[in-house]
Amino acid sequence: MKQSLREMHDVELAAQAAAGGRREYGELVRRHGSAVRGLLRRMGAVPSLADDVAQDAFLQGFQRCSEFRGQGTFAGWIKKIAARLYLKRVAREARYVEEVETEDAQISVDTAGLMDLDEALKTLSETERVCVTLCHGAGMAHPEIAAAMNLPLGTVKSHVKRGLDKLRARLSPAQASGGRSTHVG
Repeated sequence: MKQSLREMHDVELAAQAAAGGRREYGELVRRHGSAVRGLLRRMGAVPSLADDVAQDAFLQGFQRCSEFRGQGTFAGWIKKIAARLYLKRVAREARYVEEVETEDAQISVDTAGLMDLDEALKTLSETERVCVTLCHGAGMAHPEIAAAMNLPLGTVKSHVKRGLDKLRARLSPAQASGGRSTHVG
């Protein structure tokens, strides 16, 4: 009996997609599309740009599907493709558009006193946000991020650490509720 697409593992789907299986690849897009778009939005892409870059990433992924060997997850593999495409697009646009400084983002707290991670990420510098998102959202290693962003490895490590420290401070329960934390860590 033939297995339905929803029952198949990502590695099986990718192998069949590499052999030209469009339906199988469509299932991979269905499974991982929202996660890829979410990663791109956390990197700073507006929703329409996140959709465009995600679409480009999935097209490139289909063309390169034979390169996916099942080492790691398909989601991690496609997220790396998307992150690299987004970085290339941002770099290309930065050459043509003068970057405008934005005022510090306001932090929004929901009714339960919990802060939205996306809003907290907006408080980081662009480089910190991208480094943290690539490291913890796309699962890229520091050397991969350094190569993708054309930055020294030590600089990437500093941006990730500094960004995480800022996020921890912003997202701590005492900070979100307006109280003072007495914990020293």
